[in-house]
Amino acid sequence: MRQLLVSGSAADDAELLGAARRRGVLTEEVDAAELSRRARTEVPQGVIALAAPVLPIELADLLDSEPSSGAPAFLVVLDGVTDPQNLGSVLRSACGAGATGVVLPRHRSAHLSPAACKAAAGAVEHLSFALVSGVPSALQELTRKHVWTVGLDGEARAELEGLEVLAEPVALVLGAEGHGLSSLARARCDVLARIPLPGPVESLNVAAAAAVACFTVASRRR
Repeated sequence: MRQLLVSGSAADDAELLGAARRRGVLTEEVDAAELSRRARTEVPQGVIALAAPVLPIELADLLDSEPSSGAPAFLVVLDGVTDPQNLGSVLRSACGAGATGVVLPRHRSAHLSPAACKAAAGAVEHLSFALVSGVPSALQELTRKHVWTVGLDGEARAELEGLEVLAEPVALVLGAEGHGLSSLARARCDVLARIPLPGPVESLNVAAAAAVACFTVASRRR
């Protein structure tokens, strides 16, 4: 983080300003109108952080990077998630569950916009990202690299919680809002699995499904 712009009550937040000073981050107090003008999200809550951009890396580099925890690779692949709030929520869950990286398609997908970063609540600072030209081809590369690709599909026979491969190098593949995985991505997954829903609802949105799935992986690895 390079600079913190604060306004209103945030300008008197001793904990916030103290944390910024300890990390050598410059702080500047601005009026509410200036903060709103510079904010690129709704309700900035009196704070804007100016930081260096998060740069994507190649998928091969993402696979070659060693997880700091020493655990097998745990990736999350998003097949056309277009809502930045959903993307941010998925990233937050993935980071909290210990995912080592995220794969996003270059086109027809939400990317790291201010809205997505805000919803991610800091997760983008702890995750590596790869941008790929197409999810199906990326899944093939993951399989060649001995990473199990597990697609979430509500019609699948297998239940996610029962999969032994979750303890191995794995990539969870989540589809777009509404229609789920594309047909080609579904065909390229090594395994299709569903999240069992004992209640009357028939499906979860992608953010909720990602949270359940990511922590299912984390639970299996403990």
